[in-house]
Amino acid sequence: MKRTLIIGASSNPTRYSYMATVRLKAKHHEVFPMGIRQGEIQGEPIITEQLALEDIDTVSLYVGPKNQGPWIDYIIGLSPKRVIFNPGTEDLDSIRKVQNAGIKAEIACTLVMLSAGTY
Repeated sequence: MKRTLIIGASSNPTRYSYMATVRLKAKHHEVFPMGIRQGEIQGEPIITEQLALEDIDTVSLYVGPKNQGPWIDYIIGLSPKRVIFNPGTEDLDSIRKVQNAGIKAEIACTLVMLSAGTY
C-alpha cells in the first residue's frame, strides 16, 4: 500500500481532502493528513507542521495555486514518487518544479483514481 501525504487536509467531512483520507484509509493505505488547522479525520490527527516524513509514495495536493508556494519546496524535499494535482490545484509552475525534481506530476483526482482502481 502507498504511504500518502494529503496536503490541504480538512476535518470538514464535505471537503474532498477529507473524503480522500477516508477512502485511502478504507483501502488500507497509510495516510498523513496535513493542513493549516488542527483537527482529525476518523482518528487521524491533521499534522500542522511540515514534518520530515520518510518513504512517502504519493502526495495528494488539495491546496490552490495561490497558496502552493511554501508547499512545493517541502514536497520536493520529501522526494515522493508522484504528486497528484487534484482539480483546482493545477499550476504550471508547480508542476514544472515537481517534474524538474524527477517526481511524476499527475493532473488527476485521487477520488476518481480510487474508484476506478488506478490509484
